[in-house]
Amino acid sequence: MLRPKLPDIPTLPTTTVTSQQAQAPATSAGRPVAPYVGVGVGAVTAVVVVGIVLTALLAALAVSAVSVAIAAVVLRSLVSSAHKR
Repeated sequence: MLRPKLPDIPTLPTTTVTSQQAQAPATSAGRPVAPYVGVGVGAVTAVVVVGIVLTALLAALAVSAVSVAIAAVVLRSLVSSAHKR
């Protein structure tokens, strides 16, 4: 399953001097953040690549359909003119 990318916590630049305190980094419900970021980037890349490939296939199908339609019109015109003579 695709898992959502967790948003980054923005950090604001500070100009005041603060005392150094040892704090543990905040965890998000006990889940590591790194695997979600990797899966998110890979999933987005996969979706973009699949979208590009499907768009190219659809364009190729449309061009083929138009060329077949033009060929059918030309052939019908040639056959109908041959029967009139």
